[in-house]
Order: sequence, then C-alpha cells, then structure tokens
Amino acid sequence: MNIYDIAKEAGVSIATVSRVLNNKGTVSPATRAKVEQVLAANHYTPSAIARGMVSKSMRTVAVLTVDVRVPHYARTAYTLEREFSRRGYEVILCNTGGDREATLTYLQAVVKKQVDGIVLVGSVFNTICRGSEMTGLLRKAPVVLANGTLPLPNASSVLVDDRLGVSLAVEHLLGRGRRALFYVKDKSTDSANEKRDGFVQAMTRAGLDCTSRIIETGETLEDGMAAGHRILESGLPCDGVVCGEDLTAAGVLKTLLRSGIAVPDAVAVTGYNHSDYARLCEPVLTSVDNKGDEVALLCVQLLESRIETPGDGTSVTIQPVLVQGGTG
Repeated sequence: MNIYDIAKEAGVSIATVSRVLNNKGTVSPATRAKVEQVLAANHYTPSAIARGMVSKSMRTVAVLTVDVRVPHYARTAYTLEREFSRRGYEVILCNTGGDREATLTYLQAVVKKQVDGIVLVGSVFNTICRGSEMTGLLRKAPVVLANGTLPLPNASSVLVDDRLGVSLAVEHLLGRGRRALFYVKDKSTDSANEKRDGFVQAMTRAGLDCTSRIIETGETLEDGMAAGHRILESGLPCDGVVCGEDLTAAGVLKTLLRSGIAVPDAVAVTGYNHSDYARLCEPVLTSVDNKGDEVALLCVQLLESRIETPGDGTSVTIQPVLVQGGTG
C-alpha cells in the first residue's frame, strides 16, 4: 500500500496524508486520527523516496570531509552529523582523502541521491572543487563550506580567521620576550597559507626578520619531529616555535624534549586547533582554538536556512582564540 492508497481509504487528499506523516501543517484532530488509524491498520511505513516525492525533500544532506582520522575533521563531522540528525536529516558522510577524483565520485553519487544540501569540510575544497564538472554538480543543491569558499551563487561559507589565529600565537610569545621564532607549515591549502601569512605579518609588525624561519613539512607526527630537527640543525637561534597544527607541534615538542631542551623555559611551542593532540602532550600544548564545534553548528544553520528558503549564499567569519597550555 502506498500513500495514494492511504489517502483514498481515509477519504482525504495526498497532501493531508503527507502533513500527518511529516507532522507539518494544519490538520484537524479528527482528520489526523482518521489518517493515523488507516496507517496503523495497514502497518504503513513511508519510504524516504515516497516522502521525498511528496514533500520535495529527501531530508538528507551529504558531508564531504578530508580525513576522518584527523581529530579536527572528525570532531567537525561528528558535530555536523549530530546536529543534522537532531533536526531530522539523514547524513551521508564521505571521506575523500583530499583527493579530487574521490571528491568528484562522491559528489556524483550524492547528487544522484538527490540530497537536499552539501557541506564541504576543509579549505582544500577551494581548489579541488574547480572546473565545470565539479561546479555543475555543486549547483544542484545548496552548499556550505567549513573554512572554505567557492565562487558559486548557492555556496555559503563559515570561515575561521586563520591569519589572526597564528598572529595571536606569535604575539603571545613576543609578549613573553620571545624573539627568535620559527613557523612550521605542514600543508599547501588556502588555510595553511593564511596561517603562514599571519606569522609573517606578526613578525614584520614587531620589526623581526623571519627569512629562513619558515619550515615546510608534512602532516604527520614524524613530519613534526623532522621539522624540529631541521630547526635545531639550522644554526639559527630559536626560543619559540609556532605550528599550524597540533599534531606537527606535538612532533616538534617530542624532538625538543628528546634533545634535552627545556620547554617552555628554553623554547616555547604553540599548536593550532586545540585538539586532543594538544591535551595529550606533556606539557599540554598552548594552542589556538579555531572553534570547530561553532563552525559546524553555523554550517548546519546556514544550510538548513538555504534548504528551506532558497537564495544566494552568505559568509560568516569566526574569530579564533588562544588557549594557554604549558608549552609557552
């Protein structure tokens, strides 16, 4: 039995059955009771497809992220899923690995499923989601980017001022008399570049030369450790290291401590994201909190708003804060 049969047996319109099923709109108590009696008598359970055909919404969203193993992405994805679920949406979580082809494949799949909206988590999607094939898919539904932007009329953004975040870390260390600072850059994304620029600008404002003081490395703990060794082997004085991620900061910290260098007495270290990695370190990392939960909640609000009321995208920027730990 389908929704049309239910409407016929109850003597009401399909729209009335839909309002009862979705608990939306005005239905008199008597009519609601009659429809519910027919539903119960026939053991009717509406499918998602049937609901979507009637309501013009599948109540489903897709979340594409980079790597769910990384605490920052995992925490954001978790908050997105929980909040969308609380609001009555099903969530399709796609772990792209930051790969363009994987992203394209996932977008093709979720668009085929007629999702109501898409959330892209990470500034890497700024560059991945370019080209006519990608943008053609992304135009099919409202899109919100967590810390990213796309030049599409239906794309909204929740941004974090990463340049400010790293500037806060630099100014914090400068305020404690540190002058010989290094920066560890671990990615090649728009966000990573903004963080690097924040370091350069803060050092320049203080009249300090940061030439040869930016170390580029990979994204793992071992890469952070290698960056620490490069700093020690550079021959340049160092009394502070600012890192673009907590994991690489943990690696730098491990190298310094294993080399017999007192932290923070001799060298201070700061991370970024205020993740579990920061709290697991001993001493606990001083880290920039980029407010991942707040970003996720705003993404949900923006996307639901655009699902319910189609319109042009909008942009919101969140200000990060520095969380004092024991490393600087």
